[in-house]
Amino acid sequence: MPLKSTRGSNYPDWYQNVISVADMAEVSSSPGCMVIRPWGYGIWERIQRVLDDKIKETGHENCYFPLFIPLSSFHKKADNVEGFAKEMAIVTHSRLTMQDGKLTPDGKLEEPLIVRPTSETIIADSFSKWVKSYRDLPVMINQWANVVRWEMRPRLFLRTREFLWQEGHTAHATYEEAEKEAKTMLDVYAKVAQNALAMPVIKGRKPEHEKFPGAVDTYCIEAMMQDGRALQAGTSHFLGQNFAKSANIRFQNNEGKQEYAYTTSWGVTTRLIGSLIMTHADDEGMVVPPKIAPQQVIIVPIIKDKSQKEEILAYAHKLASALSSQIYDGEKLRVKVDERDKEAVDKMWEWTRKGAPLVCEVGARDIQNNGLMLRTRNKINTPDWKKVVSFDDFVQTVSERLGTFHQELYQAADKRLKENQRTDIKTAEEMQAYFSHQNSWIDGSEGKVAFVRGKWCEDPETVEKMKEMKISIRCIPEDQTHEEGVCLLTNKKATLDVIYARSY
Repeated sequence: MPLKSTRGSNYPDWYQNVISVADMAEVSSSPGCMVIRPWGYGIWERIQRVLDDKIKETGHENCYFPLFIPLSSFHKKADNVEGFAKEMAIVTHSRLTMQDGKLTPDGKLEEPLIVRPTSETIIADSFSKWVKSYRDLPVMINQWANVVRWEMRPRLFLRTREFLWQEGHTAHATYEEAEKEAKTMLDVYAKVAQNALAMPVIKGRKPEHEKFPGAVDTYCIEAMMQDGRALQAGTSHFLGQNFAKSANIRFQNNEGKQEYAYTTSWGVTTRLIGSLIMTHADDEGMVVPPKIAPQQVIIVPIIKDKSQKEEILAYAHKLASALSSQIYDGEKLRVKVDERDKEAVDKMWEWTRKGAPLVCEVGARDIQNNGLMLRTRNKINTPDWKKVVSFDDFVQTVSERLGTFHQELYQAADKRLKENQRTDIKTAEEMQAYFSHQNSWIDGSEGKVAFVRGKWCEDPETVEKMKEMKISIRCIPEDQTHEEGVCLLTNKKATLDVIYARSY
């Protein structure tokens, strides 16, 4: 039962279709915003749980800062926030009053308030109060929050005017310590992407023209979607002393001298759910990696004779109880018995669309045989899509099956990334020809356009060239070859390796 739009026929429509049939999110009546439905929010909660544990393991503490930031705070850092200026939402009035039967803004504020697009300014203000001595450092905090950026072309999970995220902020006594912190958090993001989301990524840093405003360096992880486009899945910024100087974050060092702190910031957003869809979903709907699935095993009772309902439900709950005691990835399994008054076939397809990893059917015949019908979501349309297994065998092997499920998802995505990262393009002419094709393909189709790894001369004029070709430098990968070649945009001599791609 393929979706109305498939990946090969209309990729953008397919993406929206997956979200809809999986009940993950919907467009809100508030323009440019989305409603995240329970299944989609459950995935975010699991990502949040996994990442939050990793953040705390690296010595950070959670806190919370205000949603509203005085405009004057941004004036201090005008150069650093220029990139956000066109996306900022501003509160100018404090209330509404009724005038001529209409609600009208009233109570104009003496100073407008910015609805946070990011929190560097308000957090730096607090850091300036907290940090007085080298003994107060490092400060290592994180917050889970919402932010607002006035996106003009919203798209569910990828770009909405309000979205959820995690943002970490730290202050350190030395350049080296802060730079190490930024790289450490990038490693955390990469490991979560791989180990929890089953999504391979390329680690690197952004070129000068792509850095976060005010950063010394911006580090990133880039993932390849099924249509060959790149998606930035997380960023970590080494801010040097730039924000500290504008916010006056100063401390007395161990020699009694005053100096500015070195700061970092880093974050990921609900955009990760968009990356999951475009990495793992298929033409039947969503496929959710088991470590972040809200429910890992779904049990659907098959009741054809109402007189057997009680017995079948008792068997389903017996199976659920046995499964719930099993451990996968350090936690007890998340298991749900779907007892809703709906046709079993409808429930089966609903869970298939949602992408639940393992779905079990249990009916009267299964009770007699002490077994169940198992459907493994990532194997749909293969001979292993569904099979009869015994009750005891399934309970004993369920954790192994989930581990295999995760590994197969990762291997498929990793194969896509490796096989479609071109390294054989050596001249600007070949580069131009390659990216002249439309970037719309699915695994196995002809004329694919994905990632190109090649040289870049760092000439500022190449930025306009990339805009013309509708591509960008996604990152400067960590594993540089340092070999001389020619820039794929100018044919000038160059040694720097970069990843070129179209992106979301």
